Amino acid sequence: MLEQQRLEIQALREELLQLQRGRGPADTGVRQAQQSAPPAQQPQQQQPVGQPPPEQQPPRPEVQAIPELGGVLTPKGTLVLEPSIQYSHSQVNRFTFVGVEILDTFLIGLLEAQDADRNLYQAAITGRYGITNRLEVEVKIPYIYRDDRISFVIPQIDPDAQLTQDVDGDGIGDVEFGLHYQINSGLDDWPIFIGNLRYKSPTGKGPFDVDRGANGLESELATGSGFHGIEPSVTILYPNDPAVFFANFGYFFHLPDDVDKTFNDQTIGEVDPGDAFRMSFGMAYSINERSSFTLGYKHDFIDETETEVNGVDLTAPSLSVGSLLLGYSFQVNDYSSANVNLELGVTEDAPDVLMTLRVPFVLDLF
Repeated sequence: MLEQQRLEIQALREELLQLQRGRGPADTGVRQAQQSAPPAQQPQQQQPVGQPPPEQQPPRPEVQAIPELGGVLTPKGTLVLEPSIQYSHSQVNRFTFVGVEILDTFLIGLLEAQDADRNLYQAAITGRYGITNRLEVEVKIPYIYRDDRISFVIPQIDPDAQLTQDVDGDGIGDVEFGLHYQINSGLDDWPIFIGNLRYKSPTGKGPFDVDRGANGLESELATGSGFHGIEPSVTILYPNDPAVFFANFGYFFHLPDDVDKTFNDQTIGEVDPGDAFRMSFGMAYSINERSSFTLGYKHDFIDETETEVNGVDLTAPSLSVGSLLLGYSFQVNDYSSANVNLELGVTEDAPDVLMTLRVPFVLDLF
């Protein structure tokens, strides 16, 4: 009886996270626990005299968390397909100076005002498969369309003249591969720790692969970074009914590459994109057995990018990208859910808004 109760407690604890990314019926873990217990350990209908029956644990609600951060893994032999649509918008207003600064109040050169509206649309299909109950593989294939509208004003030449450039681009993005391993079971009131490893391939058209005009300016936009990337990370999940607290810490390595291309008499040599330290934390709260919402925050600290131009090393500034996370999930049935996530940029380098609609559904292969 004690062993049976221990298995049921473990299954109920995992049930709070079981459908976090649409992984199947909520009672799967309970059924597996009951089936795995030996016959001798099955509880008897009659309880010994003088002992009250064990207290029945109430069913725990399912809570959805941010899928990119990792979660409770896909059960063994289960395939999850997740189509998604994403929209991102950024508006950048900059007032820059090109020239020589003699004193703080004396400039020789040109002042330029720039207004850029950037839109990104992404349709993707993600597949996750449970090799074991603690090991999961993941593949994400995105298709991207980008549209930028950039306006320039140079006051010294003509303060009333505005130059506008419309550029777009579309194509397959950077395909990603992931591996997730649940380190512990989360018993004895311990958080659940999950190790993640993600690889981003340069399958999309990079910024040095796009078509350019005679002046060297881009005539189309990139759909990928153009560089290999590897990101190890750890996810921490702590169920505390009716909420799940989550945190994720990772480091993204951008691998340098020798571009060796010339644009308008400018030869680009080795480029080392900046690495990034990534962190996020938040809470997913269950409204009822079918609905939940997510509140969190994420921040990326992106290091400087080093570019070799005509044999001279140039350094681009580092970036700080912070966003507020909001999400809502509705469990359509035992095998599918609809999830809406919203990211609101709170730093200058972050997109103004990023919206994602995901509809994961489960296929039990075995």
